[in-house]
Amino acid sequence: MKILQIGKFYPIRGGVEKVMYDLTKGLSEQGIQCDMLCATTENHPGGTIVLNEYGRVLAVVTKLKFAATMIAPQMIFRLRKIAKLYDIIHIHHPDPMAALALYLSGYRGKVVLHWHSDILKQKTLLKVYKPLQNWLIHRADKIVGTTPVYVKESAFLQQVQHKVDYIPIGVEKILSQQSRVEQIKNKYAGKKIIFSLGRLVDYKGYAYLLKAAKYFPPNYQLIIGGMGPLRQELEALIATHHLQEKVELLGYVADEDVPNYFAACDLFCLSSIVKTEAFAIVQIEAMSCGNPVVSTHIPGSGVSWVNRDQISGLIVPIEDSEAMAKAIREILDNPSLYIQLADGALDRYKTNFTRDRMIEICTTLYHKLLAN
Repeated sequence: MKILQIGKFYPIRGGVEKVMYDLTKGLSEQGIQCDMLCATTENHPGGTIVLNEYGRVLAVVTKLKFAATMIAPQMIFRLRKIAKLYDIIHIHHPDPMAALALYLSGYRGKVVLHWHSDILKQKTLLKVYKPLQNWLIHRADKIVGTTPVYVKESAFLQQVQHKVDYIPIGVEKILSQQSRVEQIKNKYAGKKIIFSLGRLVDYKGYAYLLKAAKYFPPNYQLIIGGMGPLRQELEALIATHHLQEKVELLGYVADEDVPNYFAACDLFCLSSIVKTEAFAIVQIEAMSCGNPVVSTHIPGSGVSWVNRDQISGLIVPIEDSEAMAKAIREILDNPSLYIQLADGALDRYKTNFTRDRMIEICTTLYHKLLAN
């Protein structure tokens, strides 16, 4: 069985490419030939990155970025050359460049379409891309989402529900450095730490999370990791509401330091407000540390399926700062509830969201597809 993952970018930064990379690495570590074809970002020179005996990343150079899409013509020529070597092409959406490459490849084998999210923000791009997207939907032998909720409610997939399934994203357990964890805790000594992580952009809903801090007692500390265009706006909001003693914007957090913040915090909060947040891998990373999660109910998103209300955390309405603060306080001020939800979060991670579980489900799907 030979598999090719096609999709977004290298180096690995976002959630879609992380799923692609983890599938490629995990499948190849089990002796299944699996490669990953993607475009470069950050001026990476491209080339072949060998993961092991059975897995490679084939990174082609991006020539232009347009409407959040990497234009990499070399992907078309590379795929036309190698497509016939694979039994299954597993394409990750949304990525117009990957879809175009598959369309022009002449490939006749099995296709799995991984529907990570609808195209919501790029309205102009969608108008241009929609005919190709429709072709891809109908070309796919199987369409999988990351949660059952998202693919069931996607307006684009209503006519193909007979071939829709889902593979929950899985990650390896967060591994922290105890000395660094203690350093973070000592910085906020005597305080209960609420952590959030993500780009400082509108759909993350950080303005509502900051306003929630108005309702926190003095022994609560909110820390938010990540960079983005809204930093100055959020800093102004902190000053306006006199939250300097309760809130800190950490800015960029190095990849190797992120696990330490998960391990140091008492609770993780996801304040996103738009369906662009389809899954939120940060939730399961927090759960792997036994952290209760407070998240928002985003209509049509799978976020509330990942974090189960009253099981791994609490769920509140979007754009409701007071409800968010109330849920955070309900957990942190109630030791028995905290233990119940912390245990539930870790159990939910182990049962549903490990990398091994993701690989197992994906492998089963491949075998069934090739058997038909």
